[in-house]
Amino acid sequence: MSAIDTNRVHGGMRSFGFGSKFLAAMAAWNDARVTRNELSRLSDRELDDIGLCRGDIERVARAR
Repeated sequence: MSAIDTNRVHGGMRSFGFGSKFLAAMAAWNDARVTRNELSRLSDRELDDIGLCRGDIERVARAR
């Protein structure tokens, strides 16, 4: 399994208009989607190794 860097740096974006808020919301949604998919692919044993269970996936995916 490969590591995925989901940290985004929005340096230089001084505008907080609708467009930038929309793009930030889309990026957050996509990050949660990718995280959810990757964690769902792990076996129960692998999830247990990192201290999670299937019920934790949604909470972890939405955490910021």
